[in-house]
Amino acid sequence: MGGLRPAKCYRKLERPNTRQSRRKPRKSYVKGVPGSKIHKFEMGDAKKKHTLRAFVVSQNGVQIRHNALEAARVTVNRYLEKTVGKGNYFIKVLIYPHHVMRENTLATGAGADRFQTGMRKAFGKPIGLAARVRPGQNLMEVRLDKSKQKFAKDALKRASAKFPTSCRIVYEEIKN
Repeated sequence: MGGLRPAKCYRKLERPNTRQSRRKPRKSYVKGVPGSKIHKFEMGDAKKKHTLRAFVVSQNGVQIRHNALEAARVTVNRYLEKTVGKGNYFIKVLIYPHHVMRENTLATGAGADRFQTGMRKAFGKPIGLAARVRPGQNLMEVRLDKSKQKFAKDALKRASAKFPTSCRIVYEEIKN
C-alpha cells in the first residue's frame, strides 16, 4: 500500500456500503476495523465559568476522516495553550467517527494481472473511520472568556482549514 489516499476519495456523503449476505451471514460485517486516531474529545478546564462559546459549523454535508479531526483538535489546543494559557479554555470535539471507510486495493506492476480479482468481490478492506456530517452541524466547540474572542476565532479558523468542507464560526454568549 502506498500510504494514505487523498481526502477527496472519501468526502462525499453517500449511502454507506455495507455487505449483506443471506447465504453466509458471517460475511455480513466488516472485520478488523482500525481504532480511531482521536485520543481525547474534551480538553481544558470544563468546570471553570466561561462567558463565550464558539463553534465551527459545517456548511456542506461531508465525511470527515478521524485523522483530520485529530489534526484540528491538536491545532486548536496548541494555539490556545500558547496564547490564552493553560486552564483558561475548554475544547470539545462534537462529532464521532463511526463510519468505516474501505478500500479495494489493486496491485500494479509486472505480473499483477495473475493474482488480482478486479471488481469481483470488491467489498474492500477497512482503512479508517469517518464522521458523517450534515450541513449546519457543529463540529467543534471552544469555551473561554469574552475578552479572548479573537483567539477563539483564530484557533477555530486554523481548525476549519483541516476539514474537507467550508466552515463558518458562530459565537454564543453563556449566561450564568
